[in-house]
Amino acid sequence: MLATGWRLARDGTLGVHLLDSLTRAALGLLIGGGLALVLGAAAGLLRLGDDLVDPPVQMARMLPHLGLVPLLIIWVGIGESLKVTLVALGAFFPIYFNTYAGIRDIDERLVEAARTCGLGAAARLRHVVLPGALPALFLGLRLAIGAAWLSLVVGEQVNAQTGVGFLMMEAREFSQTDVVVLGLLIYALLGLASDLLIRYAERRTLAWRRGLRAT
Repeated sequence: MLATGWRLARDGTLGVHLLDSLTRAALGLLIGGGLALVLGAAAGLLRLGDDLVDPPVQMARMLPHLGLVPLLIIWVGIGESLKVTLVALGAFFPIYFNTYAGIRDIDERLVEAARTCGLGAAARLRHVVLPGALPALFLGLRLAIGAAWLSLVVGEQVNAQTGVGFLMMEAREFSQTDVVVLGLLIYALLGLASDLLIRYAERRTLAWRRGLRAT
């Protein structure tokens, strides 16, 4: 398997497929995560947003998004839009629910204390709401990245011409077990690397927080 990976890396094949997979994952995370942040914040901060946004999202989360592939093929086709949409759907729900929960779990007395001290709405969001919700946001992002890679595995097996998933599907047709295992290992390493990156960013961003540490 290592020899196969070195051969594919040396001739440039692996780099091309890996770059396309990373591009799809990043674009899907950006779209799904951005939408989830906006809707989660609206539902968490505004009563009207809670009434209008949260019920349909709660209904939609009961549907397995990977089971929507036949419907998505009808709606967006079988091109790049399908892959990006699947990643976006996978990333959306963890970030939305953790954003919503992170905001709602903030002690209301802290918000009232900030208001008493004369902080305006924007200042309260910056100094109270955002720091209070950040731990949940980072958890949501870690879960979203895992769901995004899982969604990409499925998406790249539907009429793809490039990507690690396509490489695995092509190898399956020729019974190249080493390439299939290599693809699985690449997905696992990508998931681990992205999780470590988020954890590092979390430690740097939340350096002020004192929590229980492993000993």
